[in-house]
Amino acid sequence: MSRIRFGTDGWRAVIAAEFTFDAVRACAEGYARFLAERGVRRGVLVGYDCRFAAEDFAAAAAEVLAAHGIHVFLTPHPTPTPVVAHGILQLGADGAVVITASHNPWRWLGFKVRPDYGGAAPPEYTAAIESRIPPAEEWGAIPRLPLVEARRRGLVEDYDPDPAYLAHLQRLLDLDALRRAGLTLVADPMHGAAAGYLRRLLRGGATGVHEIRGRRNPIFPGMDAPEPIGRNLRPLMEAVRRYRAQVGLANDGDGDRLGVVDERGRFLDNQRTFALLAYYLLHVRGERGPIVKSLTATRMAVALAEPLGLPVHETPVGFKFLGPKMSETDALMAGEESGGYAFRGHLPERDGILAALCFLDLMVRRGKTPSELLDELFALVGPHYYDRVDVHLQEGQRERLQARLRDLAPERIGGLPVLAQDDLDGVRFLLEGGWVVFRFSGTEPLLRIYSEVQGEEALVHRVLDDARRLLGV
Repeated sequence: MSRIRFGTDGWRAVIAAEFTFDAVRACAEGYARFLAERGVRRGVLVGYDCRFAAEDFAAAAAEVLAAHGIHVFLTPHPTPTPVVAHGILQLGADGAVVITASHNPWRWLGFKVRPDYGGAAPPEYTAAIESRIPPAEEWGAIPRLPLVEARRRGLVEDYDPDPAYLAHLQRLLDLDALRRAGLTLVADPMHGAAAGYLRRLLRGGATGVHEIRGRRNPIFPGMDAPEPIGRNLRPLMEAVRRYRAQVGLANDGDGDRLGVVDERGRFLDNQRTFALLAYYLLHVRGERGPIVKSLTATRMAVALAEPLGLPVHETPVGFKFLGPKMSETDALMAGEESGGYAFRGHLPERDGILAALCFLDLMVRRGKTPSELLDELFALVGPHYYDRVDVHLQEGQRERLQARLRDLAPERIGGLPVLAQDDLDGVRFLLEGGWVVFRFSGTEPLLRIYSEVQGEEALVHRVLDDARRLLGV
């Protein structure tokens, strides 16, 4: 096996092919060495999602950390990544490991780390861990303390981060107002770790929560992957119509992303959700502060913030870039195209559960449905249309496409003049009234092509079709 490399958010691989118990122990060994050099104070929280054998991989990581004398707080049930992240702050821990592959297809699992501030680990942090992971020929010598013995010695203890997290959300938002609102909503945790959280947070009032796909199922039936985007949310769309709900709210496999379905059972793409959350903070709650966005996130955030004299900071894709920039600038929020949103006063980390509550709060404060809120948004910034194409790559294809991308210099894409291009993350072409980005995934063998345009919906498909033609995919 080649050396383990951390991507956009941790290391991910196919279970039993590369993601093995030996490989997880190697990651934990690198993390333990890294922590030992920095000085361990309180210990490490270890959590996991609902994927196949995730709890067993978490136990394997805990055994290695314990063998180094590091105190481990082990979650007793599948736990969303943002809940684990908040647990770091609650415990004053040195960091966390989360065994999760987030939104990847069911065959995948992953090893995420979180620093002591609870946000995504920046590149220099994960690079330091990578450099301390032993090569494969040394994996058989990695020390481990059996879990039963580690518990007996007091080096591993169960810790449930849920109570402190739920209490914290109650302080951030007026949940009583949401409970009294009398909404009907459908929650879709997509068989993932966020199951039950919205029901627990909103129970006891006039608002009704119907949950679908709430049981653990590691093969995520009926979807490509537990990613809250349109093609994976057909059951949620049907449930919204069946229950005559005002909104459907979906979270990905580890609960850090949000997808929204409107009252008509139509997917509200993540770019519009991001813009509506920015509108909620800036124009409904009247808060002020910078906005941080990835380069593939909507320009509507800029259109909302700039007239108020507020800066919008742009980063490469991934909360390992967005989170640090958010902390550096004391930003009001950060958002990305894939449905991850973070909020000041919480964590420099995306949280799909808190984002869902904020979206509900927007609906209650304005007394409007999602489609009515979108009309209100477009009245401010004009209609914007977005779509994304995922191209699955065969072996060797990435290198060929990278070479072709370097040579691309079109004058027009989809009929729109090209105004500029850059390589902040992948290759981006700024168009008259829009943009298109070619970017290779940091977690899967995919080329993603993103585009957003103003004007008419057919135009975004024309841009994407032409982008594929230019690259020959």
